[in-house]
Parts: sequence; structure tokens; C-alpha cells
Amino acid sequence: MEMQKLYLLVPLAPLLGAIIAGLFCRVIPRWLAHTVTIAGVAISCAASFVIFKDVMTGNTYNGPVYRWLSSGEYQFEVGFLIDQLTVTMMLVVTFVSLMVHIYTIGYMQDDPGYNRFFSYISLFTFSMLMLVMSNNFMQLFFGWEAVGLVSYLLIGFWYTRPSAIFANLKAFLVNRVGDFGFILGIGLVLTYFGTLDYAAVFAKAPALAGETIALFGAEKGGVALLTAVCILLFVGAMGKSAQVPLHVWLPDSMEGPTPISALIHAATMVTAGIFMVARMSPLFELSDTALSFVIVIGALTALFMGFLGIIQNDIKRVVAYSTLSQLGYMTVALGASAYSVAIFHLMTHAFFKALLFLAAGSVIIGMHHDQDIRNMGGLRKYMPITWITSLIGSLALIGTPFFAGFYSKDSIIEAVALSHLPGSGFAYFAVMAGVFVTAFYSFRMYFLVFHGEERFGRAAHHAHGAGHAASAHAVAHDAAHAHLAGDDGHGAHHADQAHAEEHHGLAPGQKPHETPWVVTLPLIMLAIPSVIIGFVAIEPMLFGDFFKGAIVVDSTAHPVMVELASHFHGAFAMATHAVTTPVFWLALLGVASAWFMYMKRPDIPAAIKERSGFIYTLLDNKYYFDRFNEVVFAGGARLLGKGLWKGGDAGLIDGVIVNGATRLVAWFATLARLFQTGHIYHYAFTMIIGVFILMTLWVTRA
Repeated sequence: MEMQKLYLLVPLAPLLGAIIAGLFCRVIPRWLAHTVTIAGVAISCAASFVIFKDVMTGNTYNGPVYRWLSSGEYQFEVGFLIDQLTVTMMLVVTFVSLMVHIYTIGYMQDDPGYNRFFSYISLFTFSMLMLVMSNNFMQLFFGWEAVGLVSYLLIGFWYTRPSAIFANLKAFLVNRVGDFGFILGIGLVLTYFGTLDYAAVFAKAPALAGETIALFGAEKGGVALLTAVCILLFVGAMGKSAQVPLHVWLPDSMEGPTPISALIHAATMVTAGIFMVARMSPLFELSDTALSFVIVIGALTALFMGFLGIIQNDIKRVVAYSTLSQLGYMTVALGASAYSVAIFHLMTHAFFKALLFLAAGSVIIGMHHDQDIRNMGGLRKYMPITWITSLIGSLALIGTPFFAGFYSKDSIIEAVALSHLPGSGFAYFAVMAGVFVTAFYSFRMYFLVFHGEERFGRAAHHAHGAGHAASAHAVAHDAAHAHLAGDDGHGAHHADQAHAEEHHGLAPGQKPHETPWVVTLPLIMLAIPSVIIGFVAIEPMLFGDFFKGAIVVDSTAHPVMVELASHFHGAFAMATHAVTTPVFWLALLGVASAWFMYMKRPDIPAAIKERSGFIYTLLDNKYYFDRFNEVVFAGGARLLGKGLWKGGDAGLIDGVIVNGATRLVAWFATLARLFQTGHIYHYAFTMIIGVFILMTLWVTRA
């Protein structure tokens, strides 16, 4: 009973903080808003550590909290499933969220929406915790939709800015596409399994492995039930975890403040899809078709989204495309039945990606809101803490031996190499090529920002596009400059106007500066696990019994993890052996290429751009996914709407039904008017004729 109260405390503590900061945002002081929300997340994090320790002693839990609804034979409950997979996610979510909360104090210090922002990010944490702690599909869907809703609010946090409103609406609509597939999958589960409880569904799954469902009313044939369920559920994951082609919302989410970029991209919304597939491993293991679909989609995302990171000049967008690529790596691991490896990479990635985003935000502050890496250079001596933590994050991202990302990323590559599923060959090529691409764009950004000649001051007299408008401190400075107070649309509107009128970036002769401790402390705290967590956790998480019972793998049909374990001889040996592998040399080649092209011969990238022609245009237009969506889906919807308007509304309803009835009445009125002369003898004559006709009919019938 005591532990059950502790389970409740984990999601409810951030929720309480969100309610206080949100409902009373106009009346409570700023210090109280950040205190209650940080305290709530800190309590949740501390409770998660206690629960983690309890689970490690073998105490798992699966039970209801309360019954939400009864409908016939179906019971819909809110409940918790606390096992090794759950506590791993709880620790990642609460720790990264706590660091983001602390960082936000410095990043949003003068923003008029300070209290509102803290309320949103605390509510985001609550939503993600409800998702990962759920023991049934109904609660999973609640958390799934809740993180989508709060991400909508946060991406469009500066709601007077058209680019922010466009971005959050785009995220909302793209996720609706994924969520449509997701809820269809849940509907199939309820229909064929008769329950939404995970344990009951997983227990019945083997018996339904041979079941097929007819498509579009066909009497014969159809598709395997579990294949349909798994693919539909994964469509939901494609939306939340931004897999091709439902990835288009994630880069535009940079319109939100940097702290929420870190939270969305590292520990909450985008990891929801990866977690869900790992949780559903008992179902996915029964469908090789679904696994092949997953591995191919992940491979496409890992490689082709990495290419886009090469040409980005906005510091946050480079990191955003890195997130897309790394999510592809996690998805590839899921498709190879290496679910534990995917969760391992999710964990390591959460730390170093949050670090990279928060470091990017620190650079933006130091550069007075300029986000263009072409206007930076030489920041190493001005921002030493940001520099060293960014280097640690970049080394972890590219898979440098002994850093956290090395252990998880190399394990994914090895797992894919051992897989024999259809599509695994292409996936292996994609993740290997992605090693070079990741190293190249990561260190391109690193060298351009922290090394080489100092290029700042160039941006003082011109604007740099929507990317700069996304800086929280830009609005903070504008609001302070305009002497605005409060958190209302009027104040935000004037802050946005002030922002539009000012130019951001360092003035000529002005130097960057290191950020305050509330910004640098989270960087240091995230840098520590970015170095050590992989070395510490790889053996128990991948080759021990850490996920026993939480993740199910058919080792006979999919022996990837068994073969991977036979090649593992310890974390230290794995790192020292890495220097003999192609992966290490590909990463090193990527770093060396970035250094040579951007530090020694900066004329080379310009020449390549000039000669690449169509390829650069293709990348610059993001493979025309947005254009395709605008023309085909948005244009098609407008065309359909216009057809329904012209043909249905104007033509049928107005033209035939409404106006047709009017014309019919008018015709009868015109006819009747001929008999309404106003002369009594006309009416008397008409009556005589009428009586004559009636008598004639009567006589005839008689």
C-alpha cells in the first residue's frame, strides 16, 4: 500500500505544480511558479529513484487505481504497470525534466509568459509519466493525446507569432494522422481480445497469431490480425516519434522556446512511440511483416533525415535533424527485435540530446539571440562551460568509444547486422552510412560555433529569419525593453511587435558571454550521464536480466540478442575493440572531413553547393515532403471542400432545395394570382363552375 501511494505521487506531484502555476499564473510571483513546479518534478524524480530501487529487488506491480467506465462487458480502468521498463522511463523523464525546469529559470527569466511556461512543462511531465506508467491501452491513449496537446501549446507558446501558430498546427495535424492509425489499432485489440489490459492482451496473443481479418468487406483472404494491429499501432508511433513520412512536424517544433525543444526531443513526446513498441514486444514478435515494416521505416529516417542536418545553418535545427536520425536508429533496433537496445539508446540519447539542445540555448543567449552558426566561431574562449559540455554531447552523439552513445549506437548497428528479416540489409547500409553523416554534421556545427575565426557582429544590422524569432530571450529582451508586465495577449502582442522591430545578434565590437549558473548547472548535470551511463548500464540492460518479463523476445525466431550476447566481453573490451571496426573509422572520417572543409578549406563547401545543383535544392526543400503535403493533401482537401461547396452547398442545397422551393412557391403564387382579380362576379362565376364540376363528377359516379 505504501508503494502504491508512492506510485501515485510520481505523476501527481508535477500535476499539482502545473495546476498551481497555471490557474494562478496572473496572481502568484514568478519565484513561486518555478518553485512549486520544480519541487513537484524533484519529488517525482526522487520517488522514481526509490521505486527503481524497489523494482531492482524484484518487486513489480500491475494493478488498477480506479475504474473510469463500465460499458457492457468492457471495463475501462486507470492503472499502473511498474516494472523495469517503466522505471527506466520514469527516471529518464523526471531527471531530464528536472534539468529543463532549472534551466528554464535562466532562459525565460524576463518572458511575460514565465508562469504559464512552467505550468505547461510540468503538465508535459505529468502526461508522459501517465503514458509510461499505464497498464492498459486506454490510459496509454490518454497519455498519448495529452503529450500531443501540451506539445501543441508549447510549440505555439508565442501565440502572436504566425510562424509559431503554423508550426503547432502542423504538429497537431500530422499527429492526428498517426493517432488515427493508433486508435484503429486499439479498436482492433478491444474487438478481438475483449480487453484493453496489457497482461490479458499479451496472454491471448499467441492463440490469435493465426487469426486473419477481412479488408474492405472481402469474404476471403485478408491480413493477419496481429500484423494489422502492430502496423496500426506503429503508425501512431510514426507520428509521435517522427518517422518518415510523418516526421515533418518535428523540425518546425523549433518555433517553441529552447527548453521545450530539449524536453520534446530528448525525454518525452518523441520517445513515446519507441517506448510503446517496446512495451508491445509480445505482439510485434508474432509478426515478421510488422517488424520488417518497422525496420525499413527506421532505416529511411536514420539516413535521409541525417542528410538534411548537413545543410542546416540554424543551430537548433541541426540538433533537431539529429534527433530525427537517432529516432530512426531506435526504430531500426525495434525492427530487429533488439527492443532492449532501442530503450538503451533512448536512455543515453535522452541525456546527450537534452545536453546538446540546452547547450544550443546557452549559445543563443550568449550570442544575443542569433541562431545562425555562420555568425559564430571562436566561442570556446568566451563560453568555456558551454563549449566543453557541447563537446561531450557531440562526442556521445557520434558514438565515441567510452561515451554513452557509443555503447547504444554500436549495439544497434551490430544487432541489425545479425538480423535476417526482410529489409535488414538495407537497414544495415543506412545505419552504417548514418555514422559518417552524423559525425560530419555534428562536428560541422561544433567547429563553426566554437572554433575558427570570430564571425559574430555580422548579424547586427540584418534579420536572420524565423529561426531567430524562436529564441525565448529575444522575446524576454523585447518585453523588458517595452516595460511590459503580466501574462496576457496584449503584453505578448507588444513583445512580439518589439521583437519584430529589433535586430538580434551581437553588435560590432560586442563579445559573447558565458551564461548564468541556472543554465550551466543543468549542462554539467547532463554531461555526466552522457559520459558514464553507457559504460555502467550496457551489461545489465542488454545482456543481463534487467528487462526480464518487461520485454519479450522469441529467441528462436529472432535470435539477435542471443548472438549479440555471445560477442560481448565487457564494456571496457567493447570500447577498446571499437578502434578496429569500420564504425569507428567512419565516425573519425566524418569528424576529419568536417574539420578540413570548415576550418581549413571553407571554399570547398561553397564549391560543392554550387556544383551540386539539384541535390542541394532537394535537401534544401527537405525532399519536398512539405510541398507534397501542401499540394496533395492540403490542396486536395481544399479542392474537395470547394467541390462540396459549389456542388453540394451552393448547387444542391441552395440551388435545388432552398431556392428551388422558393421558385416553386413563386410559380404557384403567379398562377394563383390570375384568379385573384378583386371582382365579386369573377369569384361567383368561379364558384358556379366549381359546383358544376362537383355535380358532374357526382352524377357520373352515380
